[in-house]
Amino acid sequence: MTSNPHPENALHEKNFLLFSIGSFISMLGRQMLTVAVGWEVYERTHSAFALGLIGLVQLIPVVLLTLPVGHWVDNHDRRNVLIGAQILNALATAGLVALSILHGPVQGIYACLFLAGVGRAFHSPANAALLPQVVSTQNLTNAISWNSIFFQGSAILGPALSGLMLGWQHSATLVYTVDCLSSLLFWAVLTIISVRPVARAREALSLKSMVSGLAFVARTRLILAAITLDLFAVLFGGAVALLPIYAKDILRVGPDGLGLLQMAPSLGALATGFVLAKNSQFRQAGRWLLWSVAGFGVATIVFGLSTNFWLSFAMLVLSGACDNVSVVIRQGLVLLRTPDEMRGRVSAINYVFIGTSNELGGFESGTVAHYFGPVASVVFGGIATIVTVVGTALCWPELRKLDKLHDPPPTET
Repeated sequence: MTSNPHPENALHEKNFLLFSIGSFISMLGRQMLTVAVGWEVYERTHSAFALGLIGLVQLIPVVLLTLPVGHWVDNHDRRNVLIGAQILNALATAGLVALSILHGPVQGIYACLFLAGVGRAFHSPANAALLPQVVSTQNLTNAISWNSIFFQGSAILGPALSGLMLGWQHSATLVYTVDCLSSLLFWAVLTIISVRPVARAREALSLKSMVSGLAFVARTRLILAAITLDLFAVLFGGAVALLPIYAKDILRVGPDGLGLLQMAPSLGALATGFVLAKNSQFRQAGRWLLWSVAGFGVATIVFGLSTNFWLSFAMLVLSGACDNVSVVIRQGLVLLRTPDEMRGRVSAINYVFIGTSNELGGFESGTVAHYFGPVASVVFGGIATIVTVVGTALCWPELRKLDKLHDPPPTET
């Protein structure tokens, strides 16, 4: 990665700046909602299983709708699709507000979360596919870096704000209201930005059309390599799922220490995001991708073996920094190497693979920890991540040789 003496800044583009502000507000509301809904469900049920269902009911529509959503995003105005997703989320959180005020049944909360999951299924592919239409191609990688900064900022600020509101109100109603308003504000922002039009041929919804995104990923080796690498790295490197055990039984730092540990990866990712935003013209991008995932694996191993709080904290910061490098490169590679008419379908596949690997990674870590202990689980995950890097480098040598991300996509060659 080389420094550009005159780095371009996507934030200088008005449309991207407005888009980023609206997206940040929406992400902030979502991060706040995650904390509040977990708090309310546990307050009502005192059940760990009930907490587990929160993630499941939101994940199910994402998985089920991946293929048709990708087709829909590629065959309709992406801004309108994103607006529709905000409307769905606003309706879902409005339902949560009513249930919280009226002390409605917990089943109603799950129904609202399922509706929010439908909105998420449309939001992420449409958001990713719309990005190249609100920022110039030369600033796309820089825009992805800024997106990571805004996301990590919301991941740090959102839970803190939600906790303050819950402590003040002793109710989740205000947090739900804020999330509802955040979706409406993003909706308003989307109506005023200018979106670069793209030409696309309308395709009838069919099995061939829906699976064409999978076929494109399968035959585009660089994209397949990047997604596979990230998929297995996230699947095996699920140390975050075991942080409560480390905080209580290994590092013995209690809930305050747990809060710092949970914040650490976001701090590393946020710091790296600013560096990447200043130096977004990647050279030897493939090697940076491989080394960043390997660094994530090494940090995971050291964290797993550590019994010192500050060393553990530092390793989590390092893991977040390495992970953010890989995320920015992978997203840039996917968007720049995918023709516009396929970006919705490919983004949907990318999202569901990476999103489900987070959930499955937590399950894998918990299962291994149950049988072999948390240290063995985390260390095994770190080793498996490094093995994945080696396997990817051997199976896809072209990834090692990848230099610039800014090569034109297939439609422009």
